[in-house]
Amino acid sequence: MTMDILDAPQLLRKAEIATKLSDYGDDSFAERFAIGVEQLRKLNMDAAGQAAAAEVCHGLLTSRLQFFNDHKTYPGLAEEVIERPLFATGEPRSGTTLLHALLSVDPDSRSLRFWEVMYPSPPPGLAKADDPRRALADADWQEINTKAPEWLKIHPYNDMLGDGLPECERTWAMDFRVMTPTAWWRAPIGMFVGGMPTNPDDQYKIHKMMLQHCQFGQPKKRWALKGFHGPRLKSFFDAYPDARLIWTHRDPVQVTASRIGMAAVLTKAFAGEVDVKQQAAIHLAATRAGIQDTMSNPMVDDPRIFHVRYTDFVADPVGTIAKFYTFAGLTMSAGAESAMRDYLVNNKGGRYGKFEYSSDDIGVDINALNEEFAPYRKRFGLDVETR
Repeated sequence: MTMDILDAPQLLRKAEIATKLSDYGDDSFAERFAIGVEQLRKLNMDAAGQAAAAEVCHGLLTSRLQFFNDHKTYPGLAEEVIERPLFATGEPRSGTTLLHALLSVDPDSRSLRFWEVMYPSPPPGLAKADDPRRALADADWQEINTKAPEWLKIHPYNDMLGDGLPECERTWAMDFRVMTPTAWWRAPIGMFVGGMPTNPDDQYKIHKMMLQHCQFGQPKKRWALKGFHGPRLKSFFDAYPDARLIWTHRDPVQVTASRIGMAAVLTKAFAGEVDVKQQAAIHLAATRAGIQDTMSNPMVDDPRIFHVRYTDFVADPVGTIAKFYTFAGLTMSAGAESAMRDYLVNNKGGRYGKFEYSSDDIGVDINALNEEFAPYRKRFGLDVETR
């Protein structure tokens, strides 16, 4: 087997033959896909790794072709109105996954589910009782959890399997804007960060199409979603002008330490080995970039954003969401509050063991790093978080 298995034109053609479709929905897609394939080639994977990566490409390509074909087959998809959605955001490891989970159990809300974004065609609202996609996604997640059991300590929500809650970024996997582990776990690429072309306007276009796709044929409910939207606020609000965004803020030193710990776990699980110092450099740089963007972006003060401290959210998750609902012009129903409190009782964070991480792994002077991030902590009223 040679590197020819990772040949972009051949992979595109294979997907077209398999689906009998050829419209990828974006004239720039083939070029972007080729960049993604080139990133894979640079990893110098062995033959088995190349074959696994090619298979992931095939799955994403066929899903994309079928997704865009659905939007031709069902013209009503484009007419679906996404009204007053709620979004959670923040730096990674700042409580947004728990926040998302609690928002999702409100009976008046709905969230994307992994089975919907992993196997989007046909529109989930048209699914019949014997639709195999939920079982396929469950099997995928059982495979993920077997390969990365330590991930359950970090994200115990992974036990929801195919009914779990994807981040908004997962909708961009088939757009080859990101290479998230929840799409690429079968390929030995670890936790791949950066390196792909971005276009926020186009990314939110396909994100909104996915919401329309999953809303079609179903009772209308308010969307409750989570993604890392801070660096893309203009495009985000252009796409969803009536959205309300709750943004958690945590001490960046602990954010960085936790990110490094998670990246090390996932890289070792999926790639077989990990250079912790390399991961530390990558994720310290990513945290610095995120904090710099937050501090310099005037849209951070947009009146549609509700800022909250991580420590306040952790101390009173349901109360924090109630305040967010008031901010968004909503009333928390008794059913919503009960569902959220039941979720907290029945889904303890440490049910698979405690996730251990240390700021020592960052590899720089922590006092200097605290000083570097002091303006951010001051702006959002954060204390230095000690563990």
